[in-house]
Amino acid sequence: MIRSLILIGFTYFLFHLHITGDINKYINMKYSYLSATAGYALLVLTIVQIFMQNKEQSKEHECGHEHCGHNHAKEDKWYKKLIVYPIFAFPIISGLFFPIATLDSNIVKAKGFHFPIYDEGKGDSFMQQQFLRPDTSVYYGKEAYDALMKKEKKKYINKDTIVINDQNYLKAMETIYNYSGDFLGKEIEFKGFVFNDSETIEKNQLFVFRFGVIHCIADSGVFGMLVDMPKGTNLKNDEWIRVKGEVSTIYYQPFKMNIPYLKVKEWSKTTAPKEQYVFRGY
Repeated sequence: MIRSLILIGFTYFLFHLHITGDINKYINMKYSYLSATAGYALLVLTIVQIFMQNKEQSKEHECGHEHCGHNHAKEDKWYKKLIVYPIFAFPIISGLFFPIATLDSNIVKAKGFHFPIYDEGKGDSFMQQQFLRPDTSVYYGKEAYDALMKKEKKKYINKDTIVINDQNYLKAMETIYNYSGDFLGKEIEFKGFVFNDSETIEKNQLFVFRFGVIHCIADSGVFGMLVDMPKGTNLKNDEWIRVKGEVSTIYYQPFKMNIPYLKVKEWSKTTAPKEQYVFRGY
């Protein structure tokens, strides 16, 4: 009975995420078909489990107590159930009854941020969290990645103003970081949440970020740019703003390297979008 309830719980949870749209808080929607397939597979397993359970109960009812050649003593020990079942039940209960937290500046504070190159050779590169600069080179061969970036560069290099939105956010940011010299003086516009870094050079400098998801929430990172705001600007962490200005480069001491940053000409406060994460398309 408990096994059937656990399978019902997992099946309901997966379909609940898809129906409410909350599935995009966990995975890149490019892969939503995989979780949907898992939901249907769980539905089939649930039906099979219920059928087998009913068949077993019917057989036990016909058999009486000990007249059918099977040994009722070979049941799972109670302490195994006490350990195993709560483990399976926890993700269902937490997923259905706990609120879904949206990643914010507290995550950046807790983990700090860095360029992915600092982690080369440490662990699984496919599962390393990235900060500030998107880097999908690990998912391609060198030639394929170079060709992809050159193709992306052509989309933006001849535009007077580059508008970075939800759809092109990660690709555009990755392109600008890869070819920062070619984008000097270019005007770009984007929005994100504020993060005040204690190590920034000037008081009027801060970061504007969006959380991006490459495959799933496990490999999510926070991506954006250092921006040079007009003097006297005072913004708190997690306030959402839209900025517009020219791209330049600056030597950023914590990273010991030059990074692109935005000299802001225009800015305004804005509300957080309904979908706060951005996703990497392929």
